Amino acid sequence: MGFFLETLFGGLMAGMLYSLIALGFVLIFKASGVFNFAQGAMVLFAALAMARFSEWFPKLLGFDSKLLANLLAFGAAMLVMIAVAWVIERLVLGRLVNQEGITLLMATLGITYFLDGFGQTLFGSDIYKIDVGLPKDPIFLFESTFQGGVLINKEDLYAAVIAAALVALLSLFFQKTATGRALRAVADDHQAAQSIGIPLNRIWVIVWSVAGFVALVAGIIWGSKLGVQFSLSLVALKALPVVILGGLTSVPGAILGGLIIGVGEKLSEVFIGPMFGGGIEIWFGYVLALVFLLVRPQGLFGEKIIDRV
Repeated sequence: MGFFLETLFGGLMAGMLYSLIALGFVLIFKASGVFNFAQGAMVLFAALAMARFSEWFPKLLGFDSKLLANLLAFGAAMLVMIAVAWVIERLVLGRLVNQEGITLLMATLGITYFLDGFGQTLFGSDIYKIDVGLPKDPIFLFESTFQGGVLINKEDLYAAVIAAALVALLSLFFQKTATGRALRAVADDHQAAQSIGIPLNRIWVIVWSVAGFVALVAGIIWGSKLGVQFSLSLVALKALPVVILGGLTSVPGAILGGLIIGVGEKLSEVFIGPMFGGGIEIWFGYVLALVFLLVRPQGLFGEKIIDRV
């Protein structure tokens, strides 16, 4: 039982991190109707900015406080992501209002390759470290209940708590604030939202900035775990099944979808994988997403679209 709980907790913690990345996809899609393939590149770009700024600031300003370096680096990286959001709106999305979905999709693919290349030019292409002080030592829980206890990685636990808090705050932002309601209105109908005075350009800058903030937090967490390298952009691919499972327009769906896939892939790898030689964790989420596309293409919480002719 202890081993099962250990695997379950590991899946839940991984699932929260998947949910955090999936949230970036949902935010952009809710506001613009665009499936943002650039989310992985944004995670990488933000992580590179955080890693490099945390190295540069102590040298430039002449101090050796790691906490101050991380705070300044976080602020500077956030400003960079806001600038990226502004440029994307001005040069790309603002010129493609009411265009076909495939046009917008291709635009985000172009943004992906631009951010990958520009990030390498600006920050370098080595493997960088992000050290924000997350503890890496494992701990044992429920030692009095199960023999040997349940082994939990502290870094994964802290990362899952941070991701859960951010997801909860963004959910409240969408549901309770005037800006969040404006974002939902823009998602429903761009022209109708403009006709009642909602500034489309400003809303898009806001939502891409929020998505940039989400990408920055995700990049810091994954960069702390894996190191900041260009394969980090592929982490976003793990969130694609989460978005399909939960629904492209649903924040709760991103949360639940991430937890389901995180737990499912861990349990299947540990308990079923040995019978098939392993590797189930790699494709489990995609197979589950394919099943949902066949049975319920809008996902668990997505809205079913009916076109009347």
